[in-house]
Amino acid sequence: TNRQKNGSSRFIFKRSFIVFELDFSVIPANSSLLWEGIKMTFLLTGLAIVGGIILGTFLALLRIAKIPVLSQFSAAYVNFFRSLPLILVIFWLFFLVPLIVGRPVGAFSSVLVAFILFEAAYYSEIIRAGINSVRLGQLAAARAMGLTYIQSMRYVILPQAFRAMTPILLTQAIILFQDTSLVYVVGLRDFLVSAEIVANRDQRLVEMFLFVALVYFVFCFAASLGVKYLQKRINNEL
Repeated sequence: TNRQKNGSSRFIFKRSFIVFELDFSVIPANSSLLWEGIKMTFLLTGLAIVGGIILGTFLALLRIAKIPVLSQFSAAYVNFFRSLPLILVIFWLFFLVPLIVGRPVGAFSSVLVAFILFEAAYYSEIIRAGINSVRLGQLAAARAMGLTYIQSMRYVILPQAFRAMTPILLTQAIILFQDTSLVYVVGLRDFLVSAEIVANRDQRLVEMFLFVALVYFVFCFAASLGVKYLQKRINNEL
């Protein structure tokens, strides 16, 4: 295989009479479009994380409740969504919600709801495990001090549970960031879709998808290193 470099961002590969050229100048030339896609990806990820954790916390509290109906409902919800592929949930929300509400719903809104509902099932189990990891005496001590059950959960149990489960919550957030690439099926212009638009328009598929893979790898690898560092700090403090 022969490789020649022509210019600062142009590479020519030759092998068995096949010649193809890589021109990475297409990336800075379309930086504004790609940046808009990246912002959409991070916005969707951030809102889905917040919504998923809030709903997941509510489901976790229902799961450990002493009322069987509430506990069974939470268990059914979690098992239902964890048994479905995310792309199917995205399709459901995108095509069925307009039929239910009787008017069109934007791609961003439907996708965001799909991610929140889906991720809440996973966050619920993580948070429930965190609550169960807190010593039972903590709740009894809080109640003995005159706090209600809700106050005990809010001020005593949940802070400890979230602190213990932070690395796992962040790991799930990394997975969510990767899963946002599935929004291409409904045409939402995230980072991957923006890169695909440029790739098809300028006929630079290899360059653009190599760049997309590099961006996802750098972010996820750096985030995973941060999670490992945080896990070590938490373990040392316990």
